[in-house]
Amino acid sequence: MTASTFERVRNIASDIFGVRADSITAESSPETIETWDSMQHLNLVLAIEETFGVQLEPEDIEQMKNIGAVAALVEKLQSAAR
Repeated sequence: MTASTFERVRNIASDIFGVRADSITAESSPETIETWDSMQHLNLVLAIEETFGVQLEPEDIEQMKNIGAVAALVEKLQSAAR
């Protein structure tokens, strides 16, 4: 994953979960971010779709286990759309 995609995903997650962006790593997950619950996960999905212009399928959403996986998924979907 590129640093710019990771930074954008991290900033989106920071806004949604209400935590500082510099406290979010690629390994940050629902287990490490207290406010990452099922509702916030849906908000993250919607924000990712809107920001990056991608459509996430249910199986994509299930892969979103941590911030690094989200960024990698975004890059995969964007390259597939080209």
